[in-house]
Parts: sequence; structure tokens; C-alpha cells
Amino acid sequence: MNVKHELQTIISGTSHYAATDSIQAAAHYLRESKKTGRDAQESEFSKEQEAKKLIDWINQQNLWFKEHDESRFFARGAEQRVYLHSDERYVYKLNDSIFYQYWLDYFHSLLIHNYFFPSTAYELIGFYLEGDILHSVVKQPFIEITETTEIDLVKGFLQDNGFCVKKNNDYFNQELGIILEDLHDENVLTNNKVLFFIDTVFYLQESFFK
Repeated sequence: MNVKHELQTIISGTSHYAATDSIQAAAHYLRESKKTGRDAQESEFSKEQEAKKLIDWINQQNLWFKEHDESRFFARGAEQRVYLHSDERYVYKLNDSIFYQYWLDYFHSLLIHNYFFPSTAYELIGFYLEGDILHSVVKQPFIEITETTEIDLVKGFLQDNGFCVKKNNDYFNQELGIILEDLHDENVLTNNKVLFFIDTVFYLQESFFK
């Protein structure tokens, strides 16, 4: 099975771990909700509608994250806040999916990240409602920085794996139909000369599904 086929299998929810993966479960629920909406001839299924559907599902599955502790705040990015987990080998992140048009796109991005970068894989451990804004809560290994990340090394690594520079810190894999954005030196950390991709933003192009 080639890489594109493997990724298509993961995104479609037919991979071998789909039944036990929480990210897959959330994505599957949204796909089925969108399908039902189309069958009912709704004109569109907005991100706000996705959030309402997700909240129904979160309530059903009892997936609200109740261990959030603001005193464990660690860092902030444009799309998320990072906290030290009670198990200090990990961090957890509150993400409102602001970089994505749809929540489903966000879940797809997590799944692709986990395929390419298993050493920093995301685990979906719940959801958190702040006012009326829904956040996912994902857990990820804590990476200690031992040296500054050299962007040229990131560029070389990605080019060796089929990703060409689109502009600045954004990349595109034409064969796979995948865009990878925002890989500045705070999103790729270096520990003992090894690169760790901790925050990635993947987008699927129409060509991915062909």
C-alpha cells in the first residue's frame, strides 16, 4: 500500500485502528452528520452546525475535559493554549480549530500528523467549552529543547520526503495533494539534533481524494 492510499484509508475511517482512535471517532461522527444533512437536502453544513453536532456527541460520550488547570499554563500560539499535563512527560493543548474552515478538516490534520510524526502523536482526550467557544483537548509528548531549530534542516527534511516549499514556512506535496503550513522554529523543536514536529497544520486538496 502506498503512502497516499494509506492516508486515504485513515481519512476515510477504514484503517485498522479506526474503531479505537478517538480522533477517528470524532471525524466519523461529523462525516455521518454531514451525510445526513445532505440527505435532508440542507444547503450547507457550517462549522457552527458542526460544533452543535459535536457538543451533542460529547454529551452522549461524556467527553468533557474536567481536569483543566489554568495554573499549569505553559505557552500560547495563534490557534491554541498549551498546558503542562499532570503527567509531566506530556502537555495538553486547547485548540478552537481557528485555522480550519471546518472541524472535520482539523481532525483530518491531526490524523495526518500522527501518520507522519508518531513520536509527537496527538491523543484526543476530550473537549472544553469556554463561553460559547468549543475547544478540543489533545495530549502530546513534552519535548525538551536542547538547541535552536535550523529552518534549513526542516526544509531539507521535508524536501527529502516529497514536500516542496510553497512560500516562507509553508510546503506542498503535489503527489499526495497535501499542504503543510506554519512550520516556523516554534512549531518544530530540536532535541539532541533530532527534529520534532509538534504543531502542524495540514490541508487536503481535492487531488488527495483522487
